Amino acid sequence: MIFEASEFIFKPPPVVSRARRILIKPSASYPVAYPVTTSQNILSTIIEGIRQVSDADILLLEGTPGGEPVYPIYQALGYNFPRVLTLDVKDCIWVEVDNPLLKPLTIPTFWVPNVILSSDYLITVSPLKISNGRGNLSIMNLLSLLPSSKYRNETPGGWGALYGLGIDKVIADLYFTLPFDLGIIEARQKFISQDDPTQGEVEEYGKIFIGEPYEVDREVSETLGLKMGYLDFIKSAKVELEA
Repeated sequence: MIFEASEFIFKPPPVVSRARRILIKPSASYPVAYPVTTSQNILSTIIEGIRQVSDADILLLEGTPGGEPVYPIYQALGYNFPRVLTLDVKDCIWVEVDNPLLKPLTIPTFWVPNVILSSDYLITVSPLKISNGRGNLSIMNLLSLLPSSKYRNETPGGWGALYGLGIDKVIADLYFTLPFDLGIIEARQKFISQDDPTQGEVEEYGKIFIGEPYEVDREVSETLGLKMGYLDFIKSAKVELEA
């Protein structure tokens, strides 16, 4: 679904009222304000909407490309919400989770923070970013849930080993391994960058996209004419799973 950003009110689905723990994954790997990162405003709107129907524990979880502490970034971005626990991927206990696909595209198992597995409802919230011509949307946002120390190659920092395998196939595998319930893309503005993820052009857009992560990424891609390889891999894998 597409909403006008100026009118957006988060109305959680009924299942949220029965959840005991809700995990929100913002895009917050850098201490640079929206549209580089998820805005404090939309997180506040989401949390307020959840609190209208639930007293569940609410967690924010993020990691950084080089494994640096994420708490200073939370502070810089104003992520100070009452009754919300902020967590750092590198401080979590990691568990190895099987890829449910019978024929994984690249990776049969992923190391992920165990708190994801113990949460009842999972939300990924990302800005509308286009980097080097490709969208960095709600499913791509899940990449920083993986501990960079497990997936870096000889280049310091980041998830270089995963890019070496073909990032579109990796993201498709991750989509099935971490089944997030809801994707929200904050498209009040559109951020277009090249090599530096914190520097780029900003265009006003005025929209909020919300839905199941694959569906919402596909809607944004079709609306903006973006070619996103991982969406094709997910579509094909969905057909195999249903068969």
